[in-house]
Formats: sequence, structure tokens, C-alpha cells
Amino acid sequence: MQTLRIKSRSSDGATEDPEGARTGPGRDLSPLLAGAATAIAAVGALLALTDSGSPLRGPCTLFFLLAAPAVAIGALLRGLEPFGRTLAALAGSVVLNMLVAQGMLAIHRWSVHGGVVAVGSLSLLLLLPALLRKSE
Repeated sequence: MQTLRIKSRSSDGATEDPEGARTGPGRDLSPLLAGAATAIAAVGALLALTDSGSPLRGPCTLFFLLAAPAVAIGALLRGLEPFGRTLAALAGSVVLNMLVAQGMLAIHRWSVHGGVVAVGSLSLLLLLPALLRKSE
């Protein structure tokens, strides 16, 4: 079911949005910011997996390691308010990274490639139920 917005005419004949939403070029930057964050995270994972000597390797890889699990956990927590969901997702991201690092160190198999692949795989597994729920 879709909700339609009805625009009312003002006294001067111009239409206005009843919710006061802005119109124009700067009205909603969320898709642009989400796309930029996805690109930075993908570059970080790619730089880490290819052993690049770029100075951007560290910051972009760190962004990937924090953002990928946070997005997956945030997608699962749809019922919370935005601030609470963001805080819980970031805390869950740190916990997931720590558990992966601790597990890899405990079995003496620590590597940068393995950590990036493990965190990426676990993030995809966490994101899968949210994607399946959307498609239904």
C-alpha cells in the first residue's frame, strides 16, 4: 500500500508540501552519502586484499572493517530509533571485529587477508536475513 502526499495551494497560488520538506538540489543527500561510503569501503577491502602500497590502504580498510558489520547489524535492528540503532550497530561492529581477531589469534592463523575476508563474510551472513525479509 502506498501513501500519496497531497499538496495544498497557498494564497499566492504556489504549491507547498504539507510536511515542510525541501525541494531542490540539496533536498536529500542520504543516497549520495551511502554510495560514497560504499565506494570507500569497497576500495578499502580491495586495497587490503591486493597488498597495495597506497597510503589510503589503512584508513579505507579500517572504514571497511567498521562499516560493513555496522550496516549489516543496523539492517537487522529496524525497530530501534535511529540514534540507538547507530550506537548498537557500531558497538556490534567493534565486537564482531574483536571476536574475529581473537579467534584468528587463538588458532594461530592471523593474516590481514583472512581478517578482511572473515569480517566481510560474516557481514554478508548478517545482512542476508534483512535482504530476504525485504524481498518477501
